[in-house]
Amino acid sequence: MTDSIETWLRDFIGVHGGVAGSVHVLDAEVLTLQASVNLPPPVIAATRTIPKGKGMAGLAWERAKPVLTCNLKTDETGDVRPGAKAVQAAAAIAIPVNDAGGEFRAVVGIAFKEDREFSEAELAAFENAASALPA
Repeated sequence: MTDSIETWLRDFIGVHGGVAGSVHVLDAEVLTLQASVNLPPPVIAATRTIPKGKGMAGLAWERAKPVLTCNLKTDETGDVRPGAKAVQAAAAIAIPVNDAGGEFRAVVGIAFKEDREFSEAELAAFENAASALPA
């Protein structure tokens, strides 16, 4: 995992009051885990590579917009994969990140301790902050 990305992720999580997170970067036709904070080993193992459309990160890539849940453990949308329920958190967001040319390049995930709803303004702020992900 890349140290500069992990450092950035720790700062991103801290600034936004999260308890866990991840960064997956586009690598050919899959997302590859580049950094994680406070994810249990089984979740890390299950999310080392993610295809388009699978789980919150894969769906954020496919939909080109944030995918969120108010509670990882009780989510019934089908967007949250069973393994994600092992994360000791409630609300979560997977945020797609584009490069300067507008091409998709990564997904930043952040999870929060408590159940939480997100306003459009909050989601826009998360997207703006995630766009600062180092290359």
